[in-house]
Amino acid sequence: MNPLLDFSGLPRFAEIKPEHVAPAIEQLLDENRALVARLLADDVPPTWDDFVLPMEDANERMSRAWGPVGHLNAVMNSPELREVYNAMLPKITQYYAEMGQNLALFDKFKALRNSDEFETLSGARKKVIENELRDFRLGGAELPDDKKPRYLEVQERLADLSSRFSDNLLDATNDYTMVIESRDELNGLPEDVLQAAQEAAQAAGKPVLSGVEGSGWMFTLKAPSYMPVMQYADNRALRETMYRAYATRASEFGKSDWDNGPLMDETVKLRGEEATLLGFANYGELSLAAKMAETPQQVVQFMRELAQRARPFAEKDLAELREFARKELGLNELHSWDTAYASEKLREQRYAFSEQEVKQYFPEDAVLPGMFRLVETLYGLQIERAEAPVWHEDAHFYDIRDMGGKLVGQFYLDMYARNSKRGGAWMDDVITRRRKPSGIQTPVAYLNCNFSAPVGGKPATFTHDEVITLFHEFGHGLHHLLTEVEDLGVSGINGVEWDAVELPSQFMENFCWEWDVVRGMTRQADTNEPLPRALFDKMLAAKNFQSGLQTLRQIEFSLFDMLMHSSFEAGGNRTILQLLDEVRAEVAVMLPPDFNRFPHSFSHIFSGGYAAGYYSYKWAEVLSADAYSLFEEHGVLNPDVGARFRAEILAMGGSRGAMQSFTAFRGREPSIDALLRHNGLIEEA
Repeated sequence: MNPLLDFSGLPRFAEIKPEHVAPAIEQLLDENRALVARLLADDVPPTWDDFVLPMEDANERMSRAWGPVGHLNAVMNSPELREVYNAMLPKITQYYAEMGQNLALFDKFKALRNSDEFETLSGARKKVIENELRDFRLGGAELPDDKKPRYLEVQERLADLSSRFSDNLLDATNDYTMVIESRDELNGLPEDVLQAAQEAAQAAGKPVLSGVEGSGWMFTLKAPSYMPVMQYADNRALRETMYRAYATRASEFGKSDWDNGPLMDETVKLRGEEATLLGFANYGELSLAAKMAETPQQVVQFMRELAQRARPFAEKDLAELREFARKELGLNELHSWDTAYASEKLREQRYAFSEQEVKQYFPEDAVLPGMFRLVETLYGLQIERAEAPVWHEDAHFYDIRDMGGKLVGQFYLDMYARNSKRGGAWMDDVITRRRKPSGIQTPVAYLNCNFSAPVGGKPATFTHDEVITLFHEFGHGLHHLLTEVEDLGVSGINGVEWDAVELPSQFMENFCWEWDVVRGMTRQADTNEPLPRALFDKMLAAKNFQSGLQTLRQIEFSLFDMLMHSSFEAGGNRTILQLLDEVRAEVAVMLPPDFNRFPHSFSHIFSGGYAAGYYSYKWAEVLSADAYSLFEEHGVLNPDVGARFRAEILAMGGSRGAMQSFTAFRGREPSIDALLRHNGLIEEA
């Protein structure tokens, strides 16, 4: 049996091969189209059981088959898998676009919405139908017949561009290596980073260099290798070389086949065409049709107001950094390849600790159990390792059970960077909770990060920022896994407005700053001593170090994204890079060098689902900070408040509007005050 067509349990990763993909997907496409034809040929009025459920079943089978293929393409990328993935992607895209444009299906859902049965349905099922009607409108169902073929072409091309953007960035990132022969050129770098670089050189088969024992030190543009160089390397020329390579990935400065510039132009142009076809003024309006924010102007205004609040703090941050770099480091001019290095030195001087010192207190075998204990305390759960087929030896599998031992959810955790894995950190769904004739289907999630793997036979150690990232992704996972909704379309993260989907993830980050949580998830990697309270207090004092600069950076990305998708004309008299320059002139306090090609690696908006939606991080941060303030008022480990958060936010999934869920939990609408306080963006009296 084709393992991709086995829906009886978890994906059979050990058996899935590239040659399985096309036959499985082709078979499901044929079966699903035949089902749609049968449903439309039936003249009886549509009901939930006879119409919606069969459609849900068919589309779930499709996602259960295609999902593992997309996952493997992201975490175990190979030429063979990439070829078959890119060959099938247009067919998948065409299928969903066909469904979205099918006027007869749309009419069936409208008939169900207007039927007597609709009033008898649960709130969740009503929401499913309302969402379907909205998505049909947004999917081109009401387009004139002469425009539907072009809409399909646009959808297929956009899917192809998204995949190619991601492939180009992965290839360009993997292609670059820097081998250093002399240990003297690597002063300042931590020992574990040097050891990882030496092991990387040996694994790559680099020759012994200059009589140095071992095989030199090899650095790459993967985050665990690149970031420590920028933060710790005393060698300014090395930092500049690495920065230039990183900042120009997938651009005209590298291999022409990997240049994402033309793909970006075409993507923005086609998104604009898609919006126009559907009757929207621009893609920003189309994107917001299914989000909490109402108009691009509202988002732009929100970002500009936040920029106004943050700018004085950012200017102060930068002035301090420049003065420190000049006086203490002899850097009369602060360049982009100096900022992380100078910032780390300033942090060390001001707060008397370094990130590297902190990192030694966060070994994986303390962090994971500590994070699990937090979740167990808040939500009355038990988390334990379990067995399941995985795609790589570094991936592990876990069960989540309630206190009675009943299985609630399951998740895969794949934490380390490798060449076959795309960058960043993300959560994705494997199986979604729903009620079936056999009972409740257990939800399953993927959690993926790109941290440094263990070196020298010791457990991996994480920076505090990496711990925050892990908590963030686990928050997404819990949103998917702790749902109590039984209807697929609004279960877990399904149906949740995109600008609210970051609420549970950003909410989880707050616990990384709580002593009662952190002290239980630390031990010094060599001595096993717990994190000293004095060091934690220094971390806390430094929590909002340069938060003005960091906030403006997020606003810069968000404004650029929304303006590019709302008031920018692709192919007009301004380029995408010129638009970014204008945004930076408005909100940034430090400008990168002219050769910087940040948009060429901005995966979130060109291949990650955040187009005209990157603002969601700041938008949802207002919600998450305000939600967390209730824990601050009643005790951050208060299981009663945890139970309320689980019931009103996590359990509800997309079965009701995000604002309804928030107000049900908080007792009022959100306020920006908690966000400003958490980020230190309030002037002290």
